[in-house]
Amino acid sequence: MTLAATGELLTAAADQHRAVAAFNAITLEHAEAIAEGAEAAEAPVIIQISENAVKYHGGRLLPLARATAEVAKEAAVPVALHLDHVKSTALLRQAADCGIGSVMYDAAHLPYERNLAETRDAVRWAHENGLWVEAELGQVGGKNGEPPLDAHAPGARTDPGEAREFAAATGVDALAVAIGSSHAMTSRTARLDHDLLARLHAALDVPLVLHGSSGVPDEELTRAVAGGITKVNIGTALNIAMTTAVRTRLAAGAGSDPRPYLAEARQAMAATVTRLIGVLNTPAAARL
Repeated sequence: MTLAATGELLTAAADQHRAVAAFNAITLEHAEAIAEGAEAAEAPVIIQISENAVKYHGGRLLPLARATAEVAKEAAVPVALHLDHVKSTALLRQAADCGIGSVMYDAAHLPYERNLAETRDAVRWAHENGLWVEAELGQVGGKNGEPPLDAHAPGARTDPGEAREFAAATGVDALAVAIGSSHAMTSRTARLDHDLLARLHAALDVPLVLHGSSGVPDEELTRAVAGGITKVNIGTALNIAMTTAVRTRLAAGAGSDPRPYLAEARQAMAATVTRLIGVLNTPAAARL
């Protein structure tokens, strides 16, 4: 199967009142698990490679992207390949040559006017090169060991009026919004601002994206999809599944061959993918 287009997956999801899960891959085992889990769920999926994952691989995007693209092409369900949280213009400009069809350009940490200007420039280049673009307005905290933003901190929530202006001025294809989730959460205790989500959904014509979803309980995810979220980013949940499986196997005794515990880790991640796709597409998530 050829690689799917992120925009087409999200358009179809919006029409069917559901969301597409987007899982972050750090290793080949992650990518294989995401494809396997989506096949078990019989649902499309987005595999994401973040700028931090590229840094982990020595700054080399091409090997991981090419390998992940081949995994995606072999899948029995539609799989899109996405470059996540890109701040480096040089990395952005590698995306089109790696089988990647979409990119999240991240300038949310900058003041509003600079975020708008830099995102607009990134969108212009990306569209000229056939890439679909997601951006972020309002800051979803918790990346790179930073603490989550306080709910009342400047920029901790996305303003609907600014979001409408930002989307029109930049030409972005989707917008990640800050409504109470946080990156890298290992406990599922986040509570989302559903009233704010309703106002954002009413204000914007582009798909809305939820980052930091690993820390959001199932019922909150279901309500978010019902409220208009169309793309749900998940990373930490897979890493928890992976490392838990590895620790359990090593504690029970393991030889020098890594394949047995990596196989169990891949299986645990695949099960997590299948379960969370199910959560996002329960009948209760149908929008009113």
